[in-house]
Amino acid sequence: MRRQKNIFENIDWLTVIIYLVMVFAGWLNIYSAVYNENHKSIFDISQKYGKQTVWILTAFAIAIVILVLDGKFYAAFSYLFYGLSIVSLIAVLFFGTDVSGSRSWFRFGDFGVQPAEFAKFATNMALAKYLSTLGVRFSDSRTKLICAGIIILPLLLILLEHETGVALVFVAFTIVLYREGLSGILFLFGFVAAALFILTLLVKKMILIVCLTVVGALLLLIFRSRKTILPVLAAWLASIAVVYSVDHVFTHVLEPHQKKRIEVLLGKETDLKGAGYNVNQSLIAIGSGGMTGKGFLHGTQTKFDFVPEQSTDFIFCTVGEEWGFLGSAAVIALFVILLFRIVFIAERQKSQYTRIYAYGVAAILFFHMMVNIGMTIGLMPVIGIPLPFFSYGGSSLWSFTILLFILLKLDSYRMFILR
Repeated sequence: MRRQKNIFENIDWLTVIIYLVMVFAGWLNIYSAVYNENHKSIFDISQKYGKQTVWILTAFAIAIVILVLDGKFYAAFSYLFYGLSIVSLIAVLFFGTDVSGSRSWFRFGDFGVQPAEFAKFATNMALAKYLSTLGVRFSDSRTKLICAGIIILPLLLILLEHETGVALVFVAFTIVLYREGLSGILFLFGFVAAALFILTLLVKKMILIVCLTVVGALLLLIFRSRKTILPVLAAWLASIAVVYSVDHVFTHVLEPHQKKRIEVLLGKETDLKGAGYNVNQSLIAIGSGGMTGKGFLHGTQTKFDFVPEQSTDFIFCTVGEEWGFLGSAAVIALFVILLFRIVFIAERQKSQYTRIYAYGVAAILFFHMMVNIGMTIGLMPVIGIPLPFFSYGGSSLWSFTILLFILLKLDSYRMFILR
């Protein structure tokens, strides 16, 4: 493989521009969310926007370092990055700092680092490395089990840190596996299981079991074949098992605040002063923005801190209030363009490693965007994950920057095969 003449050769500048626009727009909204007339300097690191300025500058430095390194470096040391991320996830359980009930942070003075954020791109690299290894075929059961292990190990460690929201992001890697040949039936089963979980919480268990039995009987009558008996029976038993497991999961697995949020989301309980407060205030903020918004630094919900975590998990409500429907639509459009661009980048690769890694990037960004925006408008439970490039936080900005710029560096070698 020939060496590149300079670090910017073959870089996808459209993606870089989208990234810069998002980071700048995110910084403006963080500034607005925490703006205080007594603290006006953007370099005042006692304020979140001052700290975010530091995070942004260091993120740019990290991006340049990533582009300087040879593209073969990332494929060659994928397992090393994964191993280091696993070690950091274990270490934080013993030496980390408790923050809001979760032990997932290393604190260094006023700054903190969350290893779980960096485990995303490390897992993505390891998955791409394994699936692109010569002789590995996804159709083999052994390959599927190893892929599951690569994904599940960090997921379980993050669950032990009580970071359920971050752990759920790893489910997005099933999109990568689907692109590599995972059966769509598993996705259908996952969707049906989720629907049954919700329905079990909304209606009486016996009514649901009777309905499932009737549907199963109808399917057997419609498809009168011996070949359909076992699949229908297996699906019926699996559905019944899901229904009966809901009570156990809801009672013994979920945390009290998680159960409360699900009940509020499903309308089983109205708690505008407790679990439903954040979402209710977020909806008020977004709705009050109207078509064009109240204008930069003029959001009343923002100014009077009605929405908790407005600079982090609920940053999108600042966008909705101050920039209105048009501004919110523009932000969503930016994400959609970025996702389509990443998929385009993925499909133009000669290297299987780069293609798999690119789909991992798209899956992670899509999951974050869908869940974060969904929870601010009341369509998703509040699980506390940031909006990429917009939410305040060094760990999230760094991890998303690393995730994206490794892809850009790999893409610059798109005419070659990396292993």
